[in-house]
Amino acid sequence: MTPCRPIANCFVAAALLSLCPSMPDVRAAETDTPTGPASKERVTQFIVKVKASATPQANHPNAGEEEAHAVLARRAVERVLHESEAPPAGRTRRSAERVVGTRPMSGAAHVVTLDSPVRDDTANEIAARLQAQPEIEYAEPDYRLYRQLAPSDPLFEKQWGYRGAVGAARFDAAWDTTTGSSEAVVAVIDTGYRPHPDIIANVLPGYDFLTDPMNANDGDGRDADASDPGDWVTAEESFVCDGTDRLTSDSTWHGTHVAGTIGAVVNNEMGGAGGVWQTRILPVRALGKCGGPASDIIDAMRWAVGLPVPGVPANAHPAKVVNMSLGTSQPCGRAMQAAIDDVLAHGATLIAAAGNGGIEVGEPASCRGAIAVAAIDARGNMPAFSNSGERIDLGAPGVDILSTSNAGLTVPGEDSYRNQNGTSMAAPHVSAAVALMLAVQPNLSSAAIREKLRASARAYPAESNCSAEPDRARCGVGMLDAAAAVAAAHRTDAPAP
Repeated sequence: MTPCRPIANCFVAAALLSLCPSMPDVRAAETDTPTGPASKERVTQFIVKVKASATPQANHPNAGEEEAHAVLARRAVERVLHESEAPPAGRTRRSAERVVGTRPMSGAAHVVTLDSPVRDDTANEIAARLQAQPEIEYAEPDYRLYRQLAPSDPLFEKQWGYRGAVGAARFDAAWDTTTGSSEAVVAVIDTGYRPHPDIIANVLPGYDFLTDPMNANDGDGRDADASDPGDWVTAEESFVCDGTDRLTSDSTWHGTHVAGTIGAVVNNEMGGAGGVWQTRILPVRALGKCGGPASDIIDAMRWAVGLPVPGVPANAHPAKVVNMSLGTSQPCGRAMQAAIDDVLAHGATLIAAAGNGGIEVGEPASCRGAIAVAAIDARGNMPAFSNSGERIDLGAPGVDILSTSNAGLTVPGEDSYRNQNGTSMAAPHVSAAVALMLAVQPNLSSAAIREKLRASARAYPAESNCSAEPDRARCGVGMLDAAAAVAAAHRTDAPAP
């Protein structure tokens, strides 16, 4: 990586929705991959939470609360399906047999799986009918989320996002104050990681939350191996996922790229630098072929910060920063909002990519409490692909971003570097800045971090497309300034959490 700074400051640091149509999923933000549902989006799972006040024990005297609530969730779905006039796509109406599985997830909710997919309009109707059931707290389709990147060498001088350019985030000045702390663990909820020599020294043991083996593309379901086997999608697989060929792609190595922006190793005579020189990256795999289901991502979020998830070992390295370079055009659902509320209440900060559809911000960036990040280029302009709107907090470098990658088009090949575009690339710049802020003031709350990021942001340059009305209000308060954010954190006399 880049040569060491002067000695006084020298510190060294770093889905297939199943191919079975039984899993909606989520992908990282990419400009060449739509972040919203396709016209033929298919839903096979629902997230259902039974009210805590529901008392099923009268009908199931030997069942525990979780098992009894699973029965209630399943029967509610069966009842609604039986009453519905809308059958699954291409199927005649059937009854309760269409529910083929129920499993618990974090937050006391359950994932209910059908034996065949329904279109998104039918899924929304089913969810609305479920919501009206007296024993149901909330119900929603388990939609896919997507990566938020777009592909476009391995020298620090080419990493314009850190320093020099008009739109750069001034990490070089921030490093004069701090280069980070290994205590500030950053979780990357993404496609997993490759053991790239430029990041592996900073990578902690993570977890793979993809439930469906076909979605995971590694031959099994959830396990302690968070490595990325590749997420390529053939045209045939794409049609199975959502009825179109729009998801056809080579492997992206998206999580490895995001991790490198946050914490690539410095002073190792290799590649570029990460925004935090001293950090630990927690890879949490929740995206695979065709993205990843919201239910898997929600479990990954809670586990990443140290909250329990049914059937998963406890996380020995809870994160203080959670990077989510993924999204969908769907509005923020109650299950996702509940997960974000839990993450924040547990003392972590969540940064989310705005998305790459050139539209309004969707889930999870649109959810309350998430720090929503748009992409900007080296001149401080917002590219056409970046989502925008009043929910944006700030812009960060997201065009032609160089970071760690892999040369394999399908399965892993040689370690490499790659320039990519997307709000997926912008979000980890903010996550790195937050890790630096926590290095100087470990007790900052998520609310304080968001306020300081916004207050310290630099104004967009006069010639930027974010400076004139009506676009000004759609680009956030300004551009990420890591140095100013660290200075603001350093001045804080934060109370104990």
